[in-house]
Amino acid sequence: MGIKPSYIKSIGTALLTTQREYFSNNFDANKQQLSASASIDSKRVRNRVAGYITRKINTKRHP
Repeated sequence: MGIKPSYIKSIGTALLTTQREYFSNNFDANKQQLSASASIDSKRVRNRVAGYITRKINTKRHP
C-alpha cells in the first residue's frame, strides 16, 4: 500500500505498548476496540491505525 504516515505509526505503537492484550490479528475486532479505547474522530484514521496494528501483530515485529 505504501509508506504509513508517522502519526499512524505513533498512535499504533503507543496503543500496542499500553493495551496489547486487547488487540488481535483480526482487523474488524481491532476497529471495534479502537472505537472503544481511543478517541479517534476520523473513520479513515481509525481504519488505518487498526490496519497498522493488525499488520504488526501478524508479522510479530512488535517487541
